[in-house]
Amino acid sequence: MWEKGIFEMGMLLCFGAAWPVSIYKSWTTKRNAGKSLGFLIVVFLGYVFGILNKIFHSLDYVLYFYIINLVLVGIDIVLYIRNNKYEERMGQSIDGGAHQLDSSKRRSSAPYSK
Repeated sequence: MWEKGIFEMGMLLCFGAAWPVSIYKSWTTKRNAGKSLGFLIVVFLGYVFGILNKIFHSLDYVLYFYIINLVLVGIDIVLYIRNNKYEERMGQSIDGGAHQLDSSKRRSSAPYSK
């Protein structure tokens, strides 16, 4: 039984090893730097299709690893949405909602311009 899905399980363990680190970073920093919601959704859908394949074609213990990874990616998606809202609020509280400085507040490109 274990021989049947050992390599698939290894693949899922390797992919799944990154998610707890990503979740921890998202939780503690409240930032989405370097993340893409589109990418997270594509990975989430990939795990959904993997689960469906296991259910309809080769039901075995590896299904549990797909489910674990799906839950972890789902948590990361929820944190992405939370962090996005947090970043928007912080941007508004810091500069009153303006995300770019107006021309009077920009620094001159010349170091000693008069």
